[in-house]
Amino acid sequence: MVPLDPVPLPIDHLLRGAPDAPALIERERHWTYAECEAAVAAIAGWLDGQGLAPGDRIATWLPKTALACLMPLAAARAGLIHVPVNPALRRAQVAHILADSGATLLVTQPARVATLEAGDLPSGCRAVVDGEVPTTGSGPGRSNADPAGLAAILYTSGSTGRPKGVMLSHANLWLGAIAVAHYLRLTPDDRVLGVLPLSFDYGQNQLFSTWAAGAAVAPLDYLAPRDVVKAVARVGATTLAGVPPLWVQLLEVDWPAETTLRRLTNSGGALTERLVRGLRARLPQADLYAMYGLTEAFRSTYLDPALIDARPDAMGRAIPFAEVMVVRPDGQRAAPAESGELVHAGPLVAQGYWHDSERTAQRFRPAPDWSASGGTAVWSGDTVVEGADGLLRFVGRDDEMIKSAGNRISPLEIEEAVLAGGEAREAVAVGVPDPRLGQAITVMLAGDPAGEAALRTRLRTLLPSFMQPTTYLWRADLPRNANGKLDRAAIRSEVTA
Repeated sequence: MVPLDPVPLPIDHLLRGAPDAPALIERERHWTYAECEAAVAAIAGWLDGQGLAPGDRIATWLPKTALACLMPLAAARAGLIHVPVNPALRRAQVAHILADSGATLLVTQPARVATLEAGDLPSGCRAVVDGEVPTTGSGPGRSNADPAGLAAILYTSGSTGRPKGVMLSHANLWLGAIAVAHYLRLTPDDRVLGVLPLSFDYGQNQLFSTWAAGAAVAPLDYLAPRDVVKAVARVGATTLAGVPPLWVQLLEVDWPAETTLRRLTNSGGALTERLVRGLRARLPQADLYAMYGLTEAFRSTYLDPALIDARPDAMGRAIPFAEVMVVRPDGQRAAPAESGELVHAGPLVAQGYWHDSERTAQRFRPAPDWSASGGTAVWSGDTVVEGADGLLRFVGRDDEMIKSAGNRISPLEIEEAVLAGGEAREAVAVGVPDPRLGQAITVMLAGDPAGEAALRTRLRTLLPSFMQPTTYLWRADLPRNANGKLDRAAIRSEVTA
């Protein structure tokens, strides 16, 4: 198990495996730790020759190539700030990120360059195709960068407004890698299948936590869930991370009778009890880690997999290095079973939003005076409750809570009830203006509308009258954002339009 050393280093020191051990698994090539270290040096040496100033932003708009995986370390070694751009984004979204970050260099592919229009590259920024960046040759050794210095800017998906650039230091990224490698009990013989976007903090941490443990990561760009199942077998994956929509898809395909998976991890949305039961039945040999996180503080809680069967609704306790509090509106600590806002303090808290002091001030505020960590905390806007068992449970985002007939209703509670019977694959509950109720409940569902009558009948026995949805909108599939999560903002906009 990776020890919990609280002293961070520059992130280009993260390649900690044995020199001859596999570190990065591509279909065509298995890179050893020594080869990855040499490639990081070569890329950093190339960056040093590009006329960039310390602290300049370098953006990558790439699929999960070796260059995309190693660039975060190489940029840090060259004294630059890495801005990974989700390859699923289109030119207008990419142009916004480049302009907002003030990127001076974009590393991408010829086909992606061809989609850019005049003005998409901001003044002073040039595009370089990935084939021009060497992964062999001379370059600098490991850096002595200040761990408190800025290492990366990760942009949120933009589903809740214009994308925000979250500023992450070396220490944020290093300690996040150590914490996850520790509580997942990663060892050098693990192989992690990386299916999440590298622009997503959860996806990028798959690289960093794997390398912190001296294990191997196999990045995968996939088109269909069956591709994931095949890749697990091909690389002998022991660990798979996902978000709830991916688990829904993976439960709909056939799995071999035996698999090498021994660890599943979830974040980016709460697991429903139905998903927990489904994953435990389909992959009983794999530990299932339910987790909660937000880019502004990386990861806040995880649930010990030994508790998942008995507590499928829980999001667990604070991860290492995190102080997680449940805070009442008056700023005091919430009592057990009393709901409050989740507030996260400690060294995993990011440095704010890039060039956005207004939104930084809204989300990054002083920790409560009774906090053990003190300093700046992330006030999540998420409502949670701590049970008598000491485990946190997600209630909902304050701006998503439904206020109907004088009741505050968690959309998650409705969604779990809707999904419990199997009539729909996915569901999102939204409050819509209603002159009599204040808000009426509409549910958008993925599935066959022929099941609606049975669903309505079942919910009448399961939910009180004030929680009964009034309208069901059936779709073949629900909208997702670029990170694969349900795009609740888009759904809410469509439902309330």
